[in-house]
Order: sequence, then structure tokens, then C-alpha cells
Amino acid sequence: MSLPRDGLHPIPEETARVARAAFPAGNVYMRIRDELGALFDDELFTVVYASEGQPALHPWQLALVSVMQFAENLSDRQAADAVRARIDWTSALGLELSDAGFHSSVLSEFRTRLGAGSLEQVLLDRLLERCRERGWLKARGRQRTDSTHVVGAVRALNQLELVGETLRATLNVLATVAPEWLKDQVPPDWYERYGERREDYRLPKEKPEREALSQHSGDDGYYLLACVEQAAQQGMDWLEQLPAIQTLAQTWTQQYRMSSIG
Repeated sequence: MSLPRDGLHPIPEETARVARAAFPAGNVYMRIRDELGALFDDELFTVVYASEGQPALHPWQLALVSVMQFAENLSDRQAADAVRARIDWTSALGLELSDAGFHSSVLSEFRTRLGAGSLEQVLLDRLLERCRERGWLKARGRQRTDSTHVVGAVRALNQLELVGETLRATLNVLATVAPEWLKDQVPPDWYERYGERREDYRLPKEKPEREALSQHSGDDGYYLLACVEQAAQQGMDWLEQLPAIQTLAQTWTQQYRMSSIG
């Protein structure tokens, strides 16, 4: 993927008009946008972008999305939705009102590129420092706002969304193909805990709460897998062959270690 060559372009006139109508006094993200011209030069990132190929989104746009999603405790999927849905984000990113945005995987790829080129400090730390100077990012107690912490927090939110959605989808499949069996296995509070998509509500921002939720989800997933294994020994071996169960097992293998759960 190649590096765009048009730099920090002006905010489209219609986008600016609608944003001013919605936020007459502006807001923090719109003010951050005004600071970007003196902060970033896309040429800084030629080391991690090819000189030819399909143009990529600007590093400054993706950096700004990364900071905004951290500030609002959003996963990549939620942040991509905000780019499409919120006029303050659209304005800050300099996008047309009709812009369809991007797939959430773009943000993960961007973080990978930053890590591969050791550019986290070049990009995110420069923006974060300016935000702190202006009082736009306020530390909560001892909370860190360096690039490593931002990237780590976003990665943790994505993990919580992934495991929650994997478990929810598995339960939905089991509720269809083996409803009576499932009813006998899972506690009643699971229906409330996994009844809604995890991306539809705000995920914990503080690290202890994120870790607790991750551990809880891990325990639940391993418990369900144990129930399936026991059922297979009792003649319901077809449960283990369900694609949803196989996906659950694979995801838990990737995301957890048994020694860290329970």
C-alpha cells in the first residue's frame, strides 16, 4: 500500500458548514485537527509505506482516529463506525460527508506498520504531547497517555470484543441446534451477559476492569468447551464438529492460556 501524496488537505466546505452548525464553539477533536498542520509530514512514513500501489489513508488520519478511539474507549470496529456516523470525527479527519469510511482492519494494519517501523513515538507521541499541552487530554490519576499505552489499550479492547462476540455467536448456534441441552448447561445470567453484541456497549477503560472481564469471558468459554467435551463422551459427539465450537476452541487457544484462567 502506498503513501498518499496530497498531505493535510482542507476540510471540505460542506463538512465544515455542517460541523460548525452542530458545534458552534467547536469541540476537542475539531481543535486537534487545527493543530495537525504543524505536527505531521506524511513523508516521515515512507519507511513503512511503498512508493507504488493503492493509495493508503493518511498516517495523520489514522493517528487521529487512534487517539479519538482511545479517548472514548472504542474498539477498532466502534471507531470505524464513528468515522462514518459522527460529524465531529468526519470534520476532524477532513472527509466528505458522503465518505464511506474504512474497514476496521485498517486500524490494526496501521498499528502493525507503526510497530514494524518503530514509528509510534514519531506519530502518536507527537500528537499526544500537543494534546496534553493544550489540556485536551487529561491524565486520570497515574494513567499513561504515551503511544505504547494507547496501542496496548486499543488492542485489549479489540480482544474483549473478539472473545465476547465469539462466545455469543457460539451460544446462538447452540440455542438453535441444541436448546434443551444448552439450557441445562449455562447459568441463567449468561442470557443477559451474552445477549447483546459486545460492540454495542462501552467496554471497560480501566485496566483492572478489562482484565476482569477478559478473565470472566475466558472462564465462561472454557466451561462451555468442557460441557461440549462431556456431552461428546455421552454420545453427542456431533457438538464438537459444529463450526462454531471449533471456532470457539481455536479462538481460546489463540487468546488464552489455561494457566491464566480459573
